Amino acid sequence: MKNRAFLMLAALAAGLVVAGPAPARAAEPAPPPEPKVHPIQVTGPAAERLNLVILGDGYQADQQSLFFADVDRNLAVMWATEPFRTYRDYVNVYAVEIASIDYGVRCDPDGRVRHPDGTVRDTGEREGPIDGKRTALRMIFQNGCADPLSRGTVYGGAPVGCAGDAAYYPPGVNPCETGSQAHNRILDSYVVPALGIPRTSQNLQSLAIFNTFTYGGIGGTNATTSGGSPQGPLISLHELGHSLGTMADEYPYSSRDVVRPCYTGGEPGSFHHTAYSDVDQLVADQHKWWRWAGEESLSGGTIGLHEGGGTFPCGQRRPSEHSIMRWIGFDWDQVGREHMVARITGRRNAGQMSIQHTPPGTVPSDGVLWVETGHPRYHELRVTWRAGGTVLDTHGSRSLDLAELDLPAGTVVQVEVRDPVGPDGIDWVRNPSTGDSATNSGYDGPRFAQTREWTVGAPGVTASPPAAEVTASTPTTRPVAGDEVVFVETNHPADRILDVAWSLDGAPVPNPRNSRRLDLGALGLTPGTHTLVATVTDPADPAASGSVEWTVDNTAPTAPRRLSTPLTTLPGALEHPVYFDGWDMWLDPRDDQTGRHVVGQLRLDKDGWFNYFGFPEQPMPQSPFQFRHSGTSVKALTYGNLGTGGLSRATFEQTLPDDHPSGGFVPGFGTHLVEHRAIDPAGNIGPAGSYKATVLPGSSPACTTTLAGRQTRVTVTQGVTCLTDAQVTGQVTVRAGASLVVRRSTISGTLAATGAQAVQLFGTTVNGAVQIAGTTRDVTVAGSTFNGAVMLAGNTQASANERYSRLAGAYGPVLVGNRVNGALSCSGGNAPPRDFGAPNTVRGAKGGECATL
Repeated sequence: MKNRAFLMLAALAAGLVVAGPAPARAAEPAPPPEPKVHPIQVTGPAAERLNLVILGDGYQADQQSLFFADVDRNLAVMWATEPFRTYRDYVNVYAVEIASIDYGVRCDPDGRVRHPDGTVRDTGEREGPIDGKRTALRMIFQNGCADPLSRGTVYGGAPVGCAGDAAYYPPGVNPCETGSQAHNRILDSYVVPALGIPRTSQNLQSLAIFNTFTYGGIGGTNATTSGGSPQGPLISLHELGHSLGTMADEYPYSSRDVVRPCYTGGEPGSFHHTAYSDVDQLVADQHKWWRWAGEESLSGGTIGLHEGGGTFPCGQRRPSEHSIMRWIGFDWDQVGREHMVARITGRRNAGQMSIQHTPPGTVPSDGVLWVETGHPRYHELRVTWRAGGTVLDTHGSRSLDLAELDLPAGTVVQVEVRDPVGPDGIDWVRNPSTGDSATNSGYDGPRFAQTREWTVGAPGVTASPPAAEVTASTPTTRPVAGDEVVFVETNHPADRILDVAWSLDGAPVPNPRNSRRLDLGALGLTPGTHTLVATVTDPADPAASGSVEWTVDNTAPTAPRRLSTPLTTLPGALEHPVYFDGWDMWLDPRDDQTGRHVVGQLRLDKDGWFNYFGFPEQPMPQSPFQFRHSGTSVKALTYGNLGTGGLSRATFEQTLPDDHPSGGFVPGFGTHLVEHRAIDPAGNIGPAGSYKATVLPGSSPACTTTLAGRQTRVTVTQGVTCLTDAQVTGQVTVRAGASLVVRRSTISGTLAATGAQAVQLFGTTVNGAVQIAGTTRDVTVAGSTFNGAVMLAGNTQASANERYSRLAGAYGPVLVGNRVNGALSCSGGNAPPRDFGAPNTVRGAKGGECATL
């Protein structure tokens, strides 16, 4: 009989609530439920696909729903990222449900705690780090018990005291097995029987998701990633870049907080690092990524030679300013994508694109030849038939009826299957090589082009009995995208070609060439959800038929935004808030198909799409993405940087000397364009929303007096007076040494400030003349309207950021996005006024230092 503890675990795993009196004594230990293999996506035989096996570690029996949510999040980001988005149907995915004795991961440097809802996420509570966690795969942060910046997470040894845990394991299982032994045992016992291929198959990739909020992971054939970290799915992609794409890290460091000397060795072995320092020489020598030099990078900027990489801050150079192998969140650039797509189509090291076909040899002259190809989701492979060297007009058919050709015996019939990824196609692979190695896979090689041939013999085909079956298809377990190429494969009678009919929402779709593929993008579908059906029939017996049905999701997902409260908002076609130092953005990716993770993305100043994940070390999904002039440092890495170098940096890079090859960082004050979008589980990419944001140096002084509502006149003699949502019918005067901050107010009279410390106006209207002279610290005016003349004289603008002023130049009064209906004159300032990329509109004359505004 099963004991109570086992029944409790089983009930928890099933999501049941078990009630009853507390046991009189502690329950005896019992084995957690056996691992279960769940096919998530099966697109073909395991031997003919790249197989991703996702295992959970540190999820207790009642936490398996968390594991599957983390699996969904990881896959959603993978399917939204090229080349996985296009080549999704080349991959089989299996999730292995494994219950651990304890939750979490050993030596978690942040010591995450399990909470009442079952999550091991960030709420600020800590318990360690602990080196005694008993998890199924023995995951451990390398040196995490001592190093707060530990991030490499590997299959570790058995925990201390493991011999005493024998009761938790089935008979015959060693309770002191290592993580690698547990991994191999589970694959051999549960996964291999389901897949039908050995664990050692080169086309099998495992990914262990461990249950913690803490950032971590590692690459290799057996990659790992954090299940709860906001960046966990991005870690997965980066690690697959290592293990599948054979790519090296492009980081500028080995230890995050240590600045290494520049690399001075020979040419690096990595195909995406070089010691070259001259792009023209790279191209002239036809070296490494020379074919892509000068292209706009998929991950932002231009492909060329960018300083730093291979764990060195300088001396080695990489193709792009940032890609996923440097900073997770971005896509692979073209150099990385070229290699990743070759590794997917070639099934990692097999080096061969998968093709199924009529067995080679001599075939009857009245028989039918066939091939089954791979099926990219957004383009079709090119299939060309030749007979005796002459190209046949088959319109890309995967079947050839020899009886219609009346070919003499001895004729050689050949078929070429080609993925048009070269420059004359979708232009993803520019290497023309016929090689199939990891770093020399060209579009003329077997990863992208295959041929098969047969010799025509005498007639006399043996007729196949009537049958009509859909043997493979675009998966029906998920909606398909509105621009996807959907496919079916059928059984193959030896003497005839089966008929395939397509219908959409019950209406037939023309299929004059009896194609097994339907390009939904060419149909011009209306927005919404549709039903697509493919029906196969046998002309030998129309009663023999089979069909398959899909839901077509042709509704674009959205990513509504919410921004932190600005100083003011400038008018214009795009929302244009103004901030000091930076701002926060919340995205809420949405889709009409509920229940699955929707990916959000953002792009800053056209500099490469970046996956939205909230913010590192903050809870999901409540945390916003933080944009700051120099970013925010989290565990020695900087995120949300508006300055030079892009959104992500090693924190030390921003303080390197100006003359360092990777130095000269300039904070990102100015006007920025932000775009944001969503990608739904079907693969639909929603239209991008966008806005501008202007970031100013400085801050507002703290108010000592605040006035609101109706005021007759205001005279500021000391301290800081703030007018907020006020209406002043008379004049406003600011005396020497005092400060004025005005927000969303109206001043009907004049504004005169002489010798003030600070004068700031945001979203305010002044009807009378304005004179601001001799200000000693700050004049900042944004989004305001002036109906009279404005004169600025002898104002000193104290720098709010020394690095910016030193490298970008000193700035005088800050005039941003204002409307001046009278004259504007400026003179005698410490530097000319600056608009920080948000121009002012001046209807009257402009003079002095304001003449160029």
